[in-house]
Order: sequence, then C-alpha cells, then structure tokens
Amino acid sequence: MTLTRTITTAGSSKATIRRADRRPLTPRLFVTRYLVGIVAILASVIVFIVPFAFIFLTAVKNPQEAALFEFSLPAQGWFLWENIVTVLQTRDWMLVTAFINSTVLTVASVAIMVVFAAMVGYILQRRRSRWNHVINVFVLAGLIVPPAVVPTIWVLQGIGLFKTMPGMILIEATFGLSFCILLFRAFISTIPRELDEAAVIDGAGPIRLFFQVVMPLLKPVAVTVIVVQSVAVFNDFTGPLYFLPGDANATVQLTLYNFQSQSLNQWNLLFMNILLITIPPLVMYIFFNRQIVAGMTSGAVKG
Repeated sequence: MTLTRTITTAGSSKATIRRADRRPLTPRLFVTRYLVGIVAILASVIVFIVPFAFIFLTAVKNPQEAALFEFSLPAQGWFLWENIVTVLQTRDWMLVTAFINSTVLTVASVAIMVVFAAMVGYILQRRRSRWNHVINVFVLAGLIVPPAVVPTIWVLQGIGLFKTMPGMILIEATFGLSFCILLFRAFISTIPRELDEAAVIDGAGPIRLFFQVVMPLLKPVAVTVIVVQSVAVFNDFTGPLYFLPGDANATVQLTLYNFQSQSLNQWNLLFMNILLITIPPLVMYIFFNRQIVAGMTSGAVKG
C-alpha cells in the first residue's frame, strides 16, 4: 500500500514538472532565456569574428585593394597563396626562423614556470612560517611593479646573457611566475592534507611526494597555466624587442616590421603575416577552452 502511494506520488510529481515546463512563455522568461543569449552571441561576433574576418579579407587582396581598407571581398582576385609564399620567403625565410625561435622560447619558459610555480605554490600553501608574508609580498610585487628595462639589460650584460635565447627564456619565465604561483597555490588549497600524510607514512620523501603524489593532481591548473602563458609568451612583442635584438633572434611578433616602414606599407602582406602568427594561439584556445575555465575556477572555492 505504501509502495503504491509512493509510486503515485512520484508519478504526480513528474506530471507537475511536465506541466511546469509547459507553462506559457512570459516576456520576462523570454528575455531571460533567449534575448540575453542572442545579445551575447552578437557581441561575441562583433568583438571577435568581425576583426578576424577583416584581417583575412585584407590578407587575400592585392596591394592596391588592401590599401583601401574596405570590408569587402576581393574584386581583382584572391591572392591567398601568393601572399603566403611572399611572406614566408621575405628576408630569407625570416618568418620560419621566427616561428622556431618563438617555439623554443615558449616551450622552455612555460616549462620553467610550471615546475617552479607548482613548487613555490605547494610550499607556500603547506608550510606556514614567518617568511610566507615576505614571499607573498614579492609574488604580488611581480604582478604590480612594471618591468625595468634598462636595469634588466644591465644585469643580462653583466652575466653574459644579453641577446641570447637562455637570457630571454629566463626573462619570460620571471615575468609570468607570479601569476602562475597564485593559480597553483589556490588550487593546492583544495587538495586534502591527508594525501600528503599518507604518502609520508608510506615512506615517500619530499621530492617523491611532490612529483608522484601532488603534481599529477595539478593537471587542470597546469593545463591552464600552459595555455595562458604559452599564448602570452608567443605573442610577446616588447620583451624580444628589448632583450633579444637581431634578425637571427627574431620572434614572430617582430616580423611585422618586415612590411611596414615610413616610406612603404605593404598592407596585404602585413595582414597575412598577422593572420599566420595568430593561428597557433587561436588553435590552442579553441581546443583547450574548457580546461582553461576549469583550471581558473577550480581553486576559487575551497571545499
């Protein structure tokens, strides 16, 4: 008898839910469900899709049409492949060399950021001492204080790393370390201390505890750091301009100077260059969008 009454109650509840879903669409509900979403989509199209479409359309035109800066299809033919070949062959394949330099710079500096930031974040979160406040001040200073170009160049010259790739790698890793430490520290606060205690009881030392127990749990925030910092380092313009001059050390952002000067502006080739160096960061964001959001929000709430 009780089971029958329970089934009947459950059935009536489901019917009530169905009737609630079929309630008339009020103006307020319409605004909440549809209008806000439509506005968000239109804003995204205007902010992101329209500029990218303008870059693409300008990049596939000839020099005369590109100089008009019109948001229109090419009237005198599509010069997509011709412009790509011209951009790649300019100054002895300088863009190819720049892609190699940017890849080496990005991979090395981001690897340093991930390892050192994870270590520092773990120590700051797990081991409380009187030095934590001092270290936190330096971490926050790395986010607030702007980089000093001239003193940094003077230091690099003193240690023999100016105009070298190792020196630029250390600069990029230093600039992004504070942000990475804050992310790792917030995420580590969500990991129970019992895991550390269990690993220590099983005989794990500090190095083994961190790399075999803690580090695998940091995958979500590590992916976030890798993607965000890779895009930042890959798109960095002022760093290589100041600390890594020279054609042999050129990165992808510095190749924009190849098609712009005081007397001549090759707008179609300049926009093609912009299009080519935009593709790798764009692909990373498309494929790792969910991981970025998950890593940024995973340490926001502790529990």
